[in-house]
Amino acid sequence: MGFKILAINPGSTSTKIALYDDEQPTLALTLRHSAEEIARFPRIIDQLDWRKEMVLEALAKNNFDVKSLSAVIGRGGLIKPIESGVYEVNAALKNDLVNAQREHASNLGGLIAEQIAQAAGVKAYIADPVVVDELDDIARLSGIPECPRISIFHALNQKAIARRHAEKVGKRYEDLNLVVAHMGGGISVSAHCKGRVIDTNNALDGDGPIAPERAGTVPAGALVNLCFSGKYSQRDVLKMLAGKGGLVAHLNQNSVQQICIDIEKGDQKSKAVLDAMSYSIAKEIGAMAAVLKGHPAYGRRGVQRTGERRNPRTLFVPRPDLHLSGRRRNGCVDAQRPECTARRKNPEGLRIIVFSVSGTRRYPNKFDMVSH
Repeated sequence: MGFKILAINPGSTSTKIALYDDEQPTLALTLRHSAEEIARFPRIIDQLDWRKEMVLEALAKNNFDVKSLSAVIGRGGLIKPIESGVYEVNAALKNDLVNAQREHASNLGGLIAEQIAQAAGVKAYIADPVVVDELDDIARLSGIPECPRISIFHALNQKAIARRHAEKVGKRYEDLNLVVAHMGGGISVSAHCKGRVIDTNNALDGDGPIAPERAGTVPAGALVNLCFSGKYSQRDVLKMLAGKGGLVAHLNQNSVQQICIDIEKGDQKSKAVLDAMSYSIAKEIGAMAAVLKGHPAYGRRGVQRTGERRNPRTLFVPRPDLHLSGRRRNGCVDAQRPECTARRKNPEGLRIIVFSVSGTRRYPNKFDMVSH
């Protein structure tokens, strides 16, 4: 019997779970959450028990006993900015997840993992939290000194798919330049330069493409006027940016699959909104390609997309070679290769072996990832 790992990846529209026997996946499930279900909870932290029970019920239905686990790992949340890696859930990390200054479903990953790990008598970990910060200094400045750009993106999924691509093409991740686009309830597009994410959109606070539940970049002046209109509280506006923005704001729907069904039935508004989201993602990919083109470490390039939005209508870059370079592509654009779709059924970045303790003063039990 091998080392049994439960991996938990809570997102804004789903909770993905996977079981591994060593590195061999034995179960992968996606527990989806509708906008109506999520709306029942005033705060994301209020979803903790609900999501945990869904995970336990799903495991029980598949005749799995949590007492047989060797470790539990959850998606990392909005803790203090740290380097990429795997960290044990200690008291400080747990406190930071419970009292996170920003709300996001990823905050629940380590907490759910810790509670299930306690019941199983094993340790809990998080991996590549959304606050992984490797930005170049030039990418941190904005036009307002009081509003610097910060790194909040889907680091777990992006790092995993980038490493998977590197392995596939027989290269080291640290030797490649890649544009990686995660497409889920939130959308992040990042420039990976030689193993570091040197630029990315803030996928949580109103930056980057339109997303199923997030507004993306909006006209600043109009947003200021809305804030001071007297019609909305601070919490209302924050919800417009993340939670009730994007497709939810326009169509009251966070499911791209359902929107595509509506479009097939002739819904022109749904088509216009989905096309606008696709356009905004393609534009962000082009911007990150420009970042890599001008970077001193510029070298091999490629586009990878992650997440679960795989409908043909969400294939956002019909000619990735033109967006990235005038030279002939070398086959590294998985988004246009149908044989790659089947590889993305399991949650990304959840096969993890941990060793070599290092870390930070606040989160001392940090481990190097040697397998994804």
